[in-house]
Amino acid sequence: MKILLAEDTREINRVVTLLLEREHYWVDSAFDGAEALDKIIANAYDCVLLDIMMPKRNGLEVLAEMRRRHITTPVIMLTAKAEIEDRVAGLDAGADDYLPKPFSYKELLARIRSATRRSAEYGSSVLSFGDVTLDPATFALSARSSIRLSVKEFALMQVLIGESSAPISTEALLGRVWKGEAGADADAVWLYVSYLRSKLTAIGSSLEITGSLGGSFRLR
Repeated sequence: MKILLAEDTREINRVVTLLLEREHYWVDSAFDGAEALDKIIANAYDCVLLDIMMPKRNGLEVLAEMRRRHITTPVIMLTAKAEIEDRVAGLDAGADDYLPKPFSYKELLARIRSATRRSAEYGSSVLSFGDVTLDPATFALSARSSIRLSVKEFALMQVLIGESSAPISTEALLGRVWKGEAGADADAVWLYVSYLRSKLTAIGSSLEITGSLGGSFRLR
């Protein structure tokens, strides 16, 4: 598996590279945003680990340009910024996951596995419900317009479509979408439901996700 690590702190880059290579990943390094984008355009990667605060071009700019070019490689943001606004900005730009520094190596590996197993786990069939379609090849959610979902958003939307005949509990969503990830709780489910609600509005869908924090949710 081929990974691009875009991290301008050379010692962090070196250590993470060595750890990933120990797990038999092939790692390509970039030390600024311009170099990262050049490598992403020129090469095919299975996953991109992208720091936000980099010289020349920051991680959000790199990510936005990737998605503008329809490069759908999974992206995990690595950053010292942990405020909710920064997480939202990264996910809105098209990130698949977000890992604040300092992070544990085991958690990084788990996030990489989660981000890269999507093709095998999510199937190849386009899903439809109401006026929306969900495409596992591109992670696009479409109605009057289209928007790309993150891995977690896609998995959550897939479950909500599949279970649309009845409400599904927060606990069930944690089990099926987060699958025991450290730190996953009712607040995480609520946050991602909120992301999906805003994206349904953005693409002009008439669908809504009913439910409240800690309760059950249903796509209607």
